[in-house]
Order: sequence, then structure tokens, then C-alpha cells
Amino acid sequence: MQKVNRLQPFFENLAFEREDDTMIINFGPQHPSSHGQLRLILELDGELVTKAVPDIGYLHRGMEKMAENMIYNEFLPTTDRMDYIAATSNNYGFAHAVEKLLDLEIPRRAQTIRMMLLELNRIISHLFWLATHALDVGAMTIFLYAFREREYAMDLMEDYCGARLTHSAVRIGGVPLDLPQNWITKLSKFIDKLPSDIADYEGLLDQNRIWKMRLEGVGVITPEMAQSWGCSGPSLRGSGIAWDIRKEEPYELYDEVDFDVPVSTTCDSYGRYKLHMEEMRQSIRIIRQVIAMYYETEPEIMAHAPQYISAPKEQIMTQNYSLMQHFVLVTQGMRPPVGEVYVATESPKGELGFYINSQGGAYPYRLKLRAPSFWHTSLLQELLPGHYLADVVTIIGNLNIVFGEIDR
Repeated sequence: MQKVNRLQPFFENLAFEREDDTMIINFGPQHPSSHGQLRLILELDGELVTKAVPDIGYLHRGMEKMAENMIYNEFLPTTDRMDYIAATSNNYGFAHAVEKLLDLEIPRRAQTIRMMLLELNRIISHLFWLATHALDVGAMTIFLYAFREREYAMDLMEDYCGARLTHSAVRIGGVPLDLPQNWITKLSKFIDKLPSDIADYEGLLDQNRIWKMRLEGVGVITPEMAQSWGCSGPSLRGSGIAWDIRKEEPYELYDEVDFDVPVSTTCDSYGRYKLHMEEMRQSIRIIRQVIAMYYETEPEIMAHAPQYISAPKEQIMTQNYSLMQHFVLVTQGMRPPVGEVYVATESPKGELGFYINSQGGAYPYRLKLRAPSFWHTSLLQELLPGHYLADVVTIIGNLNIVFGEIDR
């Protein structure tokens, strides 16, 4: 069978003897500023980009097909490897979709713990974004400062679930553990200090003339362009559209907490930077409210649904039926009813959606996920032309794409 080159139509338009002075270069997939395994085929007129073709697939692992050959609980740790900067948001997105399929009622305490982890995860992701984006543009100090605070947040995740990067901190039906002793005290100390740290970041960057020259007016995504390319998260709100799934289609207890949805009307990279700063403040605001809710809940962390969820450990160790049920669920897996569901959640990068089709078996008949970074990478072919080569680095970093969830 003849091998088909999917980029052949692009290269056929490039004659060997050219009347212009354009040049074709490969940006990535090894370039450190491509933020993963991204290859951009750029046509340059001097240093001006006239055409851009994103080429992906270098990290493809067949995750969706893997999910169709794993029992539901078995696949959950694999979701850590998608957006590995914000693993808990992936865990939760999948678990939440399965729970909708099963029509489970999650205990209130588990919901409060999940929200603390999700918002802490959002802060971790945004700090990582700020650090690497600033380093790409040439700001070294902010990289060290942001990673310092991120380490404290990752210590909290490690205290809860034992992992720092790939958390697996959520279970289908709830959470694996209640909060450790003094964990909320440490969390409160962290979020009490973080606002002053964010102010320090802004003091270094807001009026820095190099930072402003590199970001202002660069990577302008109009509202029409954002909607046309399926943008979500900060990339959509950075274009002046106030859309946040936590507000529009609330899940967990987000309809009970008070927070704002930041937007930017400048539509450029600088506006998206300011938006990320404000989002961290809103996450702090949410966490403070959820801490108060936590103390008002009963100590129950898993849903009660014997046909789908294992009994608590105490029952497994003392009751023969619970032990047998646990053995069956672990070895053979739960069997959701026949049906299909699509559930979207607001990950730090945008809309993370899971579609699951169940035919009543232990394995999903079909699993498809919608990763925000995929759509933001597609946008580059329209966004990059008209910018200079140095701006390509700024725009890629500013859009906050990660290839674990693009190639899957």
C-alpha cells in the first residue's frame, strides 16, 4: 500500500524556483519553546510568518482505545497522563462522566474535598503556565518565584494522595481519603500568603516594558475567531466572552459558592496574562468558602451504590458479602446501564469533556474526550500568520497547550 503523506498538498504549493524570498522552517518538535511535541511548519518572509501548519501526533498513545479495553476504575489513573500539569482535573472529568452514567449521588464531604483539590490544581497549573511562559519571553526571576509557590501547593497534594504530579486523587463515586490532620491548616496558610505572591508577580511584570512589548497586541484572538475555532477556558474569556462551565453548567457545589468570571477585552496575550492572575485569586476565594462547607458535612466520602461502588474498608474486612462484592468489582469491573453521556468540566485550560457510550458491559463501548489544547493548537494556523518568528514563542506559551491531552 502506498504511503500517503498528509502534508503533501502543502509542499506541492512550494516550487523549487521561487519568485519570492520566503523560506520554510520547522519549529519543533524538539524546540524547547514548543511546549511538547509540536512541529510547526512555518513559511517565513524574512522573520514574518506568512503561513503556519501545525503537525501533531508525536506523543500519540491511543488513550481512547485503551479506555475501551479497561474496566472503568482501571482507566482512571491513565487520565493523569493527559494534562499532566493538572492531573486531578482529568481524574475528576472522567469520574464525573461515569457518575452521570451511573446516576450516582456523591456525598457532600467528598464534593467539598474535590473542589479544594480542583481549585488547588488550577492554581498549580496557572503557576506552571506563568513560570514557563515568562521564561520563554526572557523573564528568569518570575520562573523561580512561581515554581517556589507551586512546590508548596504540590506538597499539599502529596500530603493528601501521596503523589505530586500524577495524583489519581479522585475515585468514581467520591474520593479515596478524607483530609489528613492539619491539612486544612496548611492549605489556609498557603492561600493566605498566595495573594501577596501574586502581587509580587504583577509588580515584576505588569509595567515591565519588555514584557509589555512582547505581549501587548500579540496573538489577538477576536471573539469571532475564538468561537469559530472552539476556544474555551482562558483563551475564550481572554476574548471578552464570559463563559465558565462552573457558572453556566454547575457541578459539585459550584452553584453554592460566590466567585467572579474574569474576562479580558483586549483579546491579546497581555490580557490573557492578567486574566490568569485574576483566576488564581478567584480560586483562592472558592477554596476559602469550601473550607467552611467542609466542617458542616458528615464524614462520608464515597457514594452508596453496592452494585457499582465497593463498601467501606471496615465492612470489607468484617462482612463476607462486602468482601465478595469488592472482589467482583475489582476483578470484573462495574457494569453501567446501557446509555451514553457527554459531560464537560472546566479544566485550567478550558472545556474538558468525556463522551462515554455504554452497552452494559464492564468496558466502555466507546470513549471520546474533548481536550481544550487540541482546539487551541488548531487555532495557530490562523493566528500565527502576520506575526514575527519571536512572537510565535510568545503565542504558543500564552495559549498554555500541553501535548499529553492533544495527542492522547
